Amino acid sequence: MSPTETYSPGLEGVVAGETAVSTLTGGLSYRGYPVVELVKKCDFLEVAYLLLHGDLPDPAADEAFRDRLASTTLPAAMSNWLEQIPRDAVPMDVVRLGIDRLALHDPETQETGREATLRKSERLLAQVPLLIGALAAHRHKRDVFARPALGLTGNLLAMSLGREPTTEEQKAFDLSLILYAEHEFNASTFTARVVTSTEADLHSAVSAAIGALKGPLHGGANERAMDVIRAAGAPAGADAWLKGALARKDKIMGFGHRVYKAGDVRAGILKPYSHEAMIRAGHQDLEETSEIIEKGMEREKNLFANVDWPAGRLYFAIGLDVPLYTPFFVAARVTGWCAHVLEQQAKNRIIRPKSLYIGHAQRPVK
Repeated sequence: MSPTETYSPGLEGVVAGETAVSTLTGGLSYRGYPVVELVKKCDFLEVAYLLLHGDLPDPAADEAFRDRLASTTLPAAMSNWLEQIPRDAVPMDVVRLGIDRLALHDPETQETGREATLRKSERLLAQVPLLIGALAAHRHKRDVFARPALGLTGNLLAMSLGREPTTEEQKAFDLSLILYAEHEFNASTFTARVVTSTEADLHSAVSAAIGALKGPLHGGANERAMDVIRAAGAPAGADAWLKGALARKDKIMGFGHRVYKAGDVRAGILKPYSHEAMIRAGHQDLEETSEIIEKGMEREKNLFANVDWPAGRLYFAIGLDVPLYTPFFVAARVTGWCAHVLEQQAKNRIIRPKSLYIGHAQRPVK
């Protein structure tokens, strides 16, 4: 390595590109709008429009956008395909494969122009929730409980639950999707941009991003949050359990972040909603245990809760299946991925970093 070259494990601190989609500087914002304001004044679809189109919609654009999404369906062949899927298949695998199947039926799959990619982005935004809803019904051997009148996020929640969600549940769920929608150059988004940089199509980029999101160090952390709380048990023994887990060097999912060192702004926004949902659902003890763990992680490790900590509790309190938690992340983050694909296409250069070779010195073949 030359004197001018540096190596940063995990690319930590390395600027790998430019983006106008979001920033964490000065607090998370999407297209210049602070997320703390977006969650108060907008719903998920308004934020999705913002990410894809660059600005918040006026009433006419908002109505047209919702109409386009509402008129989008899954290809009929998808139902037959889902019937062949094992009911205990990992949902993230099914969603990833589902994106690849959708690519086979999309008339513009191979088109990489901006307008075609934007149309495909909107179709995926509408189709991913339908795919997750159909998968939820398949897993439980029930008919799809569709409620399109509730809008995209309300319908997703209804299909996933197999029942009518309450107004409070819809509000909290919609807010969680806003917070999950976009987060700068995270692992899955960077994966999508790398794939796009080769001039591959949108579906390929999204499929690859889902593979990256599946890992427990990224999107899968929300599925592990409740495992931690339930393992800790009753509040009386939670602090002792945590100290023991830390002594064993167990990984406590839902805490710490590569960028947020003093706490994840998204966790702070979502926490009151998850707390209220847990209390309404009668999980006071689990909620108290979660608070003890949260305070203990700050005291013992100076690590703060990230968004997956309250999200896991919110989804649990609502009654959603744990294996669907990360697919819900996909339903939200597909907007951010698509926005970054569009941005990468507009000013593309193939992403090809160098490596630091640590193998054998050159040697002859004997």
